[in-house]
Amino acid sequence: MFTAGAEVEIIECADDPRAKGKKGRIVDEVAPGPLTGGRWTVNRISCFIGPVLCHTDELRATGR
Repeated sequence: MFTAGAEVEIIECADDPRAKGKKGRIVDEVAPGPLTGGRWTVNRISCFIGPVLCHTDELRATGR
């Protein structure tokens, strides 16, 4: 489970494959629900990549 503001590494991202291998920050303050299809919103990836939606298994916590 992730918390808002936590830094994560994107292992895979079906929403935008360009985000793979990059780091970003979790936006969601609560666990993802039906509105996002059970995916976390990750932002601050790159100036060329907007917020993406990723499943839990597509993300890895970086400990920061």
